This record gives sequence, C-alpha cells and structure tokens, in this order.
Amino acid sequence: MRIYFMGICGTAMGNAALLMRALGHEVVGSDTGIYPPMSEHLRGAGVDILEGWSAERLAQLKPDLVVVGNVASRGHPEVEWLLEARTQAYVSLPELLRTRLLNARRNVVVAGTHGKTTTTCMAAVLLKANGADPGWLVGGVPRDLPDSSHPGKPGGPFVIEGDEYDTAFFDKRSKFIQYLPHVLAINNCEFDHADIFRDLDDVLRTFSHVIRIVPRDGAIVANGDDANVLGLVKNVTWAPVVRVGTGAGNDAVIADFQESPTGSSFALIWKGKEWGRVKWALPGLFNARNAAMAAVSAGLLLDAKDPTKLKLDALATFQGVQRRQQVLVDRADLTVIEDFGHHPTALDLTLESLRARYPKHRLVACFEPRSNTAARKVMQDAFREALKKADEVFLAPPHRADKLGEERFDSEGVAAELTAVVKSDKSPRCVVFFSNGAFGGIIKKFAQSI
Repeated sequence: MRIYFMGICGTAMGNAALLMRALGHEVVGSDTGIYPPMSEHLRGAGVDILEGWSAERLAQLKPDLVVVGNVASRGHPEVEWLLEARTQAYVSLPELLRTRLLNARRNVVVAGTHGKTTTTCMAAVLLKANGADPGWLVGGVPRDLPDSSHPGKPGGPFVIEGDEYDTAFFDKRSKFIQYLPHVLAINNCEFDHADIFRDLDDVLRTFSHVIRIVPRDGAIVANGDDANVLGLVKNVTWAPVVRVGTGAGNDAVIADFQESPTGSSFALIWKGKEWGRVKWALPGLFNARNAAMAAVSAGLLLDAKDPTKLKLDALATFQGVQRRQQVLVDRADLTVIEDFGHHPTALDLTLESLRARYPKHRLVACFEPRSNTAARKVMQDAFREALKKADEVFLAPPHRADKLGEERFDSEGVAAELTAVVKSDKSPRCVVFFSNGAFGGIIKKFAQSI
C-alpha cells in the first residue's frame, strides 16, 4: 500500500511514517518545514519527502491512503482537493495507527497531563529488557532506545503515548480514544490545552471516555495520589483498577524515596512485599512515580496476576528522554539543565527536585511561556507561584503574543510580582531552561558559550 503523510516531518507523523515503512508499506509525504533530524531519519529509511503543499501533485500520485496531520485544516490546498475529489481515502494519524497496527496488538497506553513521554519510554525499556520484543511510539527522543518508534514483533506488545489533544480538523476526539488500550496508565490529570478544553471538567470528560474502552481482561493503572484520577476510576466496574502511589492504601507503593546530589533511590512494594529497589540518576519523586507506573503497566501486560515477574534492573541505567531534566553543562561552579516543562506543576516539581539535588547552588529558572496554555493568562498565577521556588527568574515574552491579545501571559507583570533578588555572590549556579520549544535558540547558545 502507498501511504501519503500530509505534514510528514512532525514528530508524531514522521515516526508513524517510519513504522508504516517498517511494516512494508510504501511511504511518501509532504511538508514545509523539512529539517533534521526527522528528515534524515525518513530519507535514511527510503521515504520520499516532497517540499510544500500541492493538490496537483497529490492528484498525480494517487496514493492508496492519505494521512491528514494536525498541521492541516480547512483552506489547506491538499485538504481541499481531498474533500472535493473524493477519490482518495483519508484518515487521521490515530485512526491509521489503530487500523494498521494497534488492532493486532496488546497495547500499553500511557496517558496523563505530565510524564507521558518518560513513562512510555520506561515501559518500552522494561519490556525490551525482559525479552518481550515490544513495539513503541515515543513522543520524544529516548536515550535508552535505538529510535523513537519501532514496530516490535508481529502481535507482540506495543507501548504508545496516549495524548488527550484532539485528533484532526475533522475529528475533535482525543487521540487516545483510538489507541485500544489493554493496559491504560493514567499518570495524573490536570487542566491543560486551554485552546481546546474549557476547564478541568472538560479534561476529565475526555479521560472518562478512554477508561471505558479498557477490556475486562486488561487493567487501568491509576495514580493513587491524584484526587482527579481517583475520581475518574472510583466507579469503574468493567476492568481491574490498580493504584500506584506513596500512600499505604495503594496496590503498588513507592517507599523510602531519597534524593541527593548524585541521584535518587526508592523501593517499590507490591501488595505488601518488596518488588525491587531502584537507585538511578534521574531526579525527583515524580520520576520515581513514572517508573512505578511504567513497571506496573508493563508487568500487568506480561502477567495480569503477578506483575512482579517483571525485573526492574533496566531502570538502574535509565537515562531518560532528551529535554527532560537533561544536563547540558555539569561543572563545580555551574550546572545547566534543559527541561520540556510548560505547565505550572511540572515547573514546581522540577524546581523542588533541583533544590534537593543542588542544595548549595543558586537556582536560576528561565521560562518561555510557549505552549497554547502557557502563553495564555489562564495559569499565570500558578506559574508565578511555581517560579518562586527559584532564587532568580528570567521570563521570555509569551509565544505568538500578537495573536492572543488580552488573553496573553503577562511576562512583565509576573516579573514585577516576583521578589527574587539577583546577587553577585560566588555560589555555584544551577540554571534551568523551561520551554516546549527552542527558546529562540538561547539554550544551545548559552550552553556552548560558557
């Protein structure tokens, strides 16, 4: 089958294209932003990338199936041709994955406001280390897997990041509705994506939809320390619910968490018995929770009655995902860290962890309000409170401020309300950059200039 990807160089679209290529399909696609590393990955796998959008070119190619990416909406020349010609079948990316891949697999779907990418990567690493030969689709660049996507063995387990963002211009359901979870992990649930959800209740509504499609021989792995998640699963009767958290009432308990300048450690207890102990380089209790969620989800996929048959050894050397608390500079006088954080909770937890890890350092936070939510006022107060955990704060203007008008994040106002004082002392510094974008290239330039 010849499959045409509209917007092929996007992270999700490109990795899905590579999966389809690995499954034996002929793949071609179009885009306007063609740049490494995705363009190199695609061309290296034999995928043709066509520059720009062209209805005439698409008509001549006559693919068997067109995948319409989120980059495309009404007014897009290739979309308008598809709708008018009615000669080519078209689907969204999630529908493609469901019909061409996930329907033949037992899937671990990792959902939640925070930690999806890291937890997805951990679950894939654990399954791989335990000989399961899984497939995966990770929404980032993993440092412990050979690539962001891999088909795995036919009919084997598949781990995928379950995004609650909408599917396509013609399908406003959340992506994860299409992903056929056998095991569904819900890391946490907060308000986010203010461009498509009205409020927290609207977010909870879409999560209530995905939990309803977990089969009775599957499982819902829930963060037992998150009140919103517990509210979602309290009336579930159609599938087992397994709770993971720090409280004694959870099925899997994260115990004896400790953090120091050299790393962190914790024990994982399953129904009162020690499953294993993890000592690793990753920071924060939030990453320990990600690991517990990944371990329980992967373990239940392998053995629904005894997930502890899954060995946890691979976590000891787990490095994480690029741009997630990634250390760029590590010197006695200066540490520079890049983080994808773009939600107040993510900033708050990361700064708290860095304070524990670098207790003698002056903590400097640099934040770019760039996501569709962060660039708006809706969480401005929460961002301000999170940033108070730093000693110095630098704020960039909100992304696309001219398009948001009065809705936009007020960087100058937040800066005026923060009481951090810049000191010219000789304390070592830990500088952390928070952005889900490029931060105007500042991060790379700063790290290379010192």
